[in-house]
Amino acid sequence: MGWETLLPAALGGAIVGLLLTLFGGGGSVLATPWLIYVVGVADTHLAIGTSAAAVALNGATGLAAQARAGRVKWPCATVFALSGLAGALAGAQAAKQIDGQSLLAWFAVAMIAIAVSMLLPRRSEGDPGVHLTPGMVLRLAPVGLVTGLAAGFFGIGGGFLIAPGLMAATGMTLANAGASSLVSVTLFGSATSASYAASGLVSWPLFGALASGGAIGTLAAMPLSRRLAKQPRAARSLFAVMVIAVALYILVVGR
Repeated sequence: MGWETLLPAALGGAIVGLLLTLFGGGGSVLATPWLIYVVGVADTHLAIGTSAAAVALNGATGLAAQARAGRVKWPCATVFALSGLAGALAGAQAAKQIDGQSLLAWFAVAMIAIAVSMLLPRRSEGDPGVHLTPGMVLRLAPVGLVTGLAAGFFGIGGGFLIAPGLMAATGMTLANAGASSLVSVTLFGSATSASYAASGLVSWPLFGALASGGAIGTLAAMPLSRRLAKQPRAARSLFAVMVIAVALYILVVGR
């Protein structure tokens, strides 16, 4: 695999890392289309498996930073993540049985759903001191299972579903939900990529390029995030429109 392939992959990783840092959940959804349409990966399953591995690494990096800041609600996050692990493995196994072109169409539909979720108003209210209770476990487990299934099937972190699910089930703040969601993003991405890797559907050179670019993109996003903080709604809306445009390209032209 030559530099003419690895360099575009690294550039895509930088873009995805930048978007993840700026916009959080949903930022990684462009990794698979980039591998297919820009890098030239012909196998949809290989692109999904490789991007899932990169998502897991990005999630782990972000989780370490959020944990140091004390924003992760570990008991709630752990219940959610563990209940979704079986769903992620089942979703990945099901996706591998589906024709690549059909899977790509479903992926485009998921992209539109992610974009729409990013356009919805966000509330920051909630209980910053929330603690896990038996009642919360009964609410967290089924939502985690369904989210894991979607994450495994589409090979994405599922952050756009996890944070709202955590908020709805526990009443935690948006900041805590965003930080806690990275536990599931890391676990779901790892499970999905492991399933694909077992079938030989992860390109490790491309993964390395994506990961290297992602680190650069994360660093580049730091100064931009301070500027966008003054207009977060406009920034997220612009990104959501871009995601919808890419999804429509996949549905109308890319296939």
